[in-house]
Order: sequence, then C-alpha cells, then structure tokens
Amino acid sequence: MTTLKSLAKMIDHSLLHPTMTDVEILNGCEIARKYDVATVCVKPYAVTMCKNALQGSDVKVCSVIGFPHGNHNTRIKVVETELAIREGSAEIDMVINIGKALGGDWDFVRADINSVNRVCAGNGVILKVIFETDYLKDEHIIKLCQICSELKVAFVKTSSGYGFVKQTSGDYNYLGATDHVLTLMRQHSAPEVQVKAAGGVRTLDDLLRVRAIGVTRIGATATEAMLEEAKKRRYE
Repeated sequence: MTTLKSLAKMIDHSLLHPTMTDVEILNGCEIARKYDVATVCVKPYAVTMCKNALQGSDVKVCSVIGFPHGNHNTRIKVVETELAIREGSAEIDMVINIGKALGGDWDFVRADINSVNRVCAGNGVILKVIFETDYLKDEHIIKLCQICSELKVAFVKTSSGYGFVKQTSGDYNYLGATDHVLTLMRQHSAPEVQVKAAGGVRTLDDLLRVRAIGVTRIGATATEAMLEEAKKRRYE
C-alpha cells in the first residue's frame, strides 16, 4: 500500500549544490525533519552539522564520496568514507571512476567500489554507487550493475545531478533518471540490490512512475512540493 510515509521514506533530500550556505543546508534539514524523509544527502563537511540538526528525528545523514566526478584516488575515497561514517553518516553515495568505466578497466572499477563497500559493510552503513549514466552506454550500465551485484552493494544509483553533457545546441544539460536507464538497472541488478533514481525526479507523478519501475529511493530537491501534492491527493 502506498502511504504518505512510504513515499517520504523513498526520498533522500538533496542538499548538494556547491553554492548552498550553512543556513540553506540547515533549512533543508528542517524540511527533511518536517516530512520525515529517509535522509539528507549532503557534502562531506556538513555531516556533523546535519547530524546534530536532525537529532531526535528518524531522518538519517548520507554523505557523498568522490563527488561529483568520481576521480579521487581510491585511498582518498576510503578515508573520506571512514571520516563520514565517524562523523555520523548512516549512508554513503559514492561516484565511480567514470573514465575507467568508459575505458573498460573493470578491474579498477571493481576494486574502487569494493574498497568503499568494505568500509560501509564493516560499519553497517548503506552504500549507493553512482554511475553517472548520461556519460555511459547501455553496455557500461549493465556491466556496472553486474559488478555491484557481485559485490553485494546496497544500491545502484543513476546520477550525481551534476553530470552535465554538451548538447547539440552547445548548452550543457543532463537527462538523469530516464525510464530506459532505470529499467535497465533494475533488470540487470540482483534482486537484493536496490535502485536509486537521481536527476529529473521533480514531481509526485515522477516519483510514482519510477516507483512502478522498481525504484525504492530517489534523490530530490523538490521534496516539499512532491509531498504536499501527495497530501492533496489524500495519501495518508
């Protein structure tokens, strides 16, 4: 049964824009608390601040790692993950090394993901692996789903929200969590590996649509608008 709470608990409230001030991040934490979402997804420096702001609520803190382009040395990703967990992150969203995936260096990609996943698993922390699907072809996405399934990561995730690709117009934009990509990820991931849609899920109808595909978590900045719409439609 779809309830207001079940919809709210699908949402990682995203507070990742590089221009966000501490005041704006803390305001975002209040929105997350008000609607009782799953997590706030924040920049690493903000973990402690958000953990303190959310005390007494069921909203968890999720830190991003290697964000947004995934090119940190694996050892840095590991240290960044360890620090985020020590400071209060219950979930971790890491970006793969996209160039290595495009170059077919799957041993590197596997080791990079595994190194972070071992830290998360050893601390009872959920790992979501960001593919940045706008940069990839279907065969890359399928291979990444297979690797993440073999490593038993908790989630595969479409996008960072900052993987802008040059369009034919010369503008930079991204598609993010398209139905095609989400279907591909759900079909090629092990049943126990969940799918997170990020990038382009902005309305309640978007949320319900990706949920029907098999998505169990989304990244969103439009949390308040989506859940207020759910109230109007009498989800309880």
